[in-house]
Amino acid sequence: MKKKVLVGMSGGVDSTVTAKLLLDAGYEVEGVYMKLHEKPGYHEENFRRVLHVAAYLGIEAKMLDLSKDFEEAVYKPFVESYRQGLTPNPCAKCNRQIKFGKMIEYADEIGADYLATGHYVRHDGTYILEALDETKDQSYFLFDIDKKIIPRLLFPLGEWRKEDVKAYAAKIEALESFATQKESSEICFVETTYIDVLKKHIPVDMPGEVLDTEGNVIGHHKGFMHYTIGKRRGFFVKGAHEPHYVKEILPETNQIVVTPHSALEVRQIEIEGVNLMDGRREFACDVKVRYRTKRVPCHVEVKEDGKALVKLSEPVFGVASGQAAVFYEDDRLLGGGWITTAE
Repeated sequence: MKKKVLVGMSGGVDSTVTAKLLLDAGYEVEGVYMKLHEKPGYHEENFRRVLHVAAYLGIEAKMLDLSKDFEEAVYKPFVESYRQGLTPNPCAKCNRQIKFGKMIEYADEIGADYLATGHYVRHDGTYILEALDETKDQSYFLFDIDKKIIPRLLFPLGEWRKEDVKAYAAKIEALESFATQKESSEICFVETTYIDVLKKHIPVDMPGEVLDTEGNVIGHHKGFMHYTIGKRRGFFVKGAHEPHYVKEILPETNQIVVTPHSALEVRQIEIEGVNLMDGRREFACDVKVRYRTKRVPCHVEVKEDGKALVKLSEPVFGVASGQAAVFYEDDRLLGGGWITTAE
């Protein structure tokens, strides 16, 4: 009897090729498109493409409306994080709560043995592994998923390179348009910039003071939500002879603290909401503090309250509260947590 797999389909080339590969591998495939937000016209066009693929493959595909769950678990916390002066990571939140949370529940409802997505990652049954294509690897965003579901996940593109996925689709007449379509944005509900999202809910243009690390007023800015840690543009510093960077955001007083680059150096991080794939409590590994940064060797000490202290063996710059610190050992994702403080 064929094993049944639920494939999360977005209407893009990655999930399209994923569904085709699994069907060719002998699985019984059913597709699901997740409606996560209310962007006008967005879902209609994407679901039309999903139905086109489903018809070509001869599989069933449905739309699952998770917009209310997404709003509560991802969208509202995204807005609230910026209100609090934090820099959120909505994709990692979505993966925990929605893509590998609500979607695995739906897989259970339809009797699917596996859940598959077009993510560029791999796994060995215990650990998520980095993708073969390092430039597309998405393991960073999966640090917070429930480790119990890993054996039920399928990631066919983990062994592929992006250009090969596009080339594969281009050779199939019914799918060739997917090979040339524009890549989707990293955050699905952000069409232009995150500021345009925030403007719908809270005032963001609120002129305020720029401070130095001693608390002296040295300039002005256009509103604290316009800035993230490490940003060097968009504010004015009187008499500055070198670039200044945002070191701290003070939402209560609508102020930002700026420094020269050297003062952004961080050697120790505290995190909360620790999620690990094994039972280690104290260990050495590598850590990434943002998606597009290099790994740095570190020592991790996990506390009893779901928090951890991360000591870095070399300095990193521009570490932002609200982002994820994600741990690796070779190509294995060990887990991670949410950054609360950095010094």
